[in-house]
Amino acid sequence: MARPNYSGEKRRKELEKQKKKEEKKRRKLENASATSTDESATESGEQATNPSPG
Repeated sequence: MARPNYSGEKRRKELEKQKKKEEKKRRKLENASATSTDESATESGEQATNPSPG
């Protein structure tokens, strides 16, 4: 009788976890850059709508 290849399953699970971790990290970086871009746009928008007298 053939034995199951548990090491193969373990390897697949490890690769899947690593892929998820990298995807999560990439999304966090994208969100951080998008947030900083939004903040910059908001700040410049506030300056444009509230001109200083003088």
